[in-house]
Amino acid sequence: MMAIYVGVDVGTSACRAFALDETGRAVARARRALAPPQRTGAGVEQQPELWWRILEQTLGDLWRLVDAAKVRRLAVDGTSATLLLCRPDGTPLTPALMYNDSRAEEAARQIDACAPRDSAARGPGSSLAKCLHLRTGVADRDWVAMHQADWLSGQLRGRCDTSDENNALKLGYDAVARRWPDWLRSLDLRPPQLPRVVAPGTVVGHLRADLAARWGCRPTLEIVAGTTDSTAGFLAAGATRNGLAVTALGSTLVLKVLSDRPVFAARYGVYSHRLGDSWLVGGASNSGGAVLRQFFSPCDIHRYSRLLQPENPTGLDYYPLPAPGERFPLQDARLAPRLQPRPAGDARFFQGILEGMSEIEARGYRLLAELGAPYPSAVLSVGGGAVNHGWQALRAARLGVPVVRARQQEAAYGAALLALHGQAVLAHP
Repeated sequence: MMAIYVGVDVGTSACRAFALDETGRAVARARRALAPPQRTGAGVEQQPELWWRILEQTLGDLWRLVDAAKVRRLAVDGTSATLLLCRPDGTPLTPALMYNDSRAEEAARQIDACAPRDSAARGPGSSLAKCLHLRTGVADRDWVAMHQADWLSGQLRGRCDTSDENNALKLGYDAVARRWPDWLRSLDLRPPQLPRVVAPGTVVGHLRADLAARWGCRPTLEIVAGTTDSTAGFLAAGATRNGLAVTALGSTLVLKVLSDRPVFAARYGVYSHRLGDSWLVGGASNSGGAVLRQFFSPCDIHRYSRLLQPENPTGLDYYPLPAPGERFPLQDARLAPRLQPRPAGDARFFQGILEGMSEIEARGYRLLAELGAPYPSAVLSVGGGAVNHGWQALRAARLGVPVVRARQQEAAYGAALLALHGQAVLAHP
């Protein structure tokens, strides 16, 4: 009986599940739409129970396509720096503050007073800032900080106490020394409020007995530590050599290049995720598809994409953001979107936005190279924007290297590879 390995990706707009057999062949996939987070000023939040309901429904759809009894391991990825506080049994004590929630400015100042200069935990958008912000409203001391992927994996196995090295990075975890640093004590944070941290792909437990019975899974089904959505997208793209880069063109713009050494520069929003013996160096801009959706319907996006003229630049100097605040390649919680002047024709406005995003991408990779990472030898594209050939031409012109669409586009596929290969995932392109 050939075993099956499942990856689940919980993104901004949907939950996706992907099933592979033990040879790495895709055998099934499922998708459910996810309601958008609630935005109020600088605050962006979501109820974690919504994630769980959609995940259950998505897996329910998947079990109708594969034999659940054959599933051996399952991994979950989620949006980076999306965090909530919950009890160890998984009961939420707060809403989840999303990756682009930037209201924790006072908490960020507390962190600045004690964190190393280049810690990924700096800034109001970090997991650590969100943790400090949330705990002010929680009287119960029996809580643990959980990222989106952490909490969902915990729900699957019935215990919320573990994170992975990629998600934990912005909570202050030292990925080089592989431990929680001593400076966190000055913020009155210590285990068990900080989860134990393991490498992505590590087996952390088994599926809850009640879920196994309901879904027809074996009680020996292993839950493995997941990763962030952008790292899962990198794995899906198949970049396994130093110097290869992956740009995720989703609601946000995420850049990562594989390096033999880590790079940390908090002042620019640059950080490195450990993956095996290599490092994924990169950053995430708030620019991306979310900006396009503010001005254009899906039909408009399709129509204007066909009208792009990469050989005829608009000359519009845009910095497209969905709301004030940027993380990378600039880190400025108050940076205002720059989308003026607006031309009379919507097609030119659309192209100007894509040109602005392309310039952000090029600026990002130049900055990573200046800081010590390799400049990309080629860029693989994943996400919804990867199918846009005109945008691909705009990006290639600015980057000066080949830009191609990755054969696999879904972060859920990367999570499934993590379930299949564990910590050795980079050795299996």
